[in-house]
Amino acid sequence: MATVIVVGGGINGVTSAIELKTRGHKVILVDPGPLPHPLAASTDISKAVRAAYGPDEDYTALAERCIELWRKWDAKFGIELYHETGVLFVCQHRMQPGDFEYESCRILEKQGHRFERFDSSTFHQRFPAFAEDRFQDGFFDPDAGYVESGRVVTTLLEYAKSRGIELRQGKFTGLNESNHRVEGVVLEDRHQISGDAVVVAAGAWTPYLLPFTKEFLRATAHPVFHLRPKQPNFFLPERFPFFGADISTTGYYGFPLNQGVVKIANHGPGREMSPDSPARAVTREDEIDLRKFLRSTIPALVDAPIVYTRVCMYCDTNDGDFWIAPDPERLNLVIATGDCGHGFKFAPVLGELVADAVERKENPLLKKFRWRPEIKSGKTKEAARFGG
Repeated sequence: MATVIVVGGGINGVTSAIELKTRGHKVILVDPGPLPHPLAASTDISKAVRAAYGPDEDYTALAERCIELWRKWDAKFGIELYHETGVLFVCQHRMQPGDFEYESCRILEKQGHRFERFDSSTFHQRFPAFAEDRFQDGFFDPDAGYVESGRVVTTLLEYAKSRGIELRQGKFTGLNESNHRVEGVVLEDRHQISGDAVVVAAGAWTPYLLPFTKEFLRATAHPVFHLRPKQPNFFLPERFPFFGADISTTGYYGFPLNQGVVKIANHGPGREMSPDSPARAVTREDEIDLRKFLRSTIPALVDAPIVYTRVCMYCDTNDGDFWIAPDPERLNLVIATGDCGHGFKFAPVLGELVADAVERKENPLLKKFRWRPEIKSGKTKEAARFGG
């Protein structure tokens, strides 16, 4: 049995802690608090769950596995965390090979995953909140939806404590290193915690807590809006599921009515900044862009009051894939981050991946998520992320 220190109490950290504890390790989960942390990306009312991933078969298969695990978590914890509303992906033009939507359908069909194509004549009758005659093509995947992300983290933290995982409140300030070997962590009060392995799962804070990772990790900020619709019946899940609208070019996606609001967010290039930056706020330009999108796409929301905004921080890698890997220059250190804005749906398997990395177990996905500083910044797999 090893003593493993997990830095970060967000979704990566808490799932890693639970899996490591399940495998017999002593686990200390370190976070500055409060938990859930109000600025963490996972502290929100909803996160997407979908298997559509363009041509990437690995993510599609992994997401399909996660959907089954989300259902099992609902049963295990006795609460509905996963809302299976389906997901709607729509585009103005006919889907073509190479498009996110076309390639998603191709892979879903290849893997035997059910989905529905639709035509423009029936679309508006089924989904009346969207602009009539705007969308010519798209598909609906009924085996998708969203999870109540803040409740998920809270539930998992309580479960972690019940399993005997020690939660230690404190701000991480550095690694305790000796001869390229990590022997623990140092907290703000100079208090040291010793351990046999350290997992840094600090999300967008990672490149600031570990500056040597800025070569291949960066934090980006993305606007999130909660709107209160004037016609709430238009935005019930059966008429307005979780959606992506021309997402490869607009970056916009959203969720049905939940807690009295419709959430619309942008999965685009974002603005690079520290998660603690005073500039971490939705801008006037963000709101103007949102209203322009709504005017052309969801006119029923164009005049809806914005009742809340937040900035969601991503931890981006240069290729858009997770970074879950041991540091080759610092023995006993594993970095587990690189959500790139699409990580929460994989929560049920993140702990397994991180624990395999800690234990140096073979896992084909860890080859994809390996330590790879040689990959330089460029176009990621998601067109919306580079404004294409």
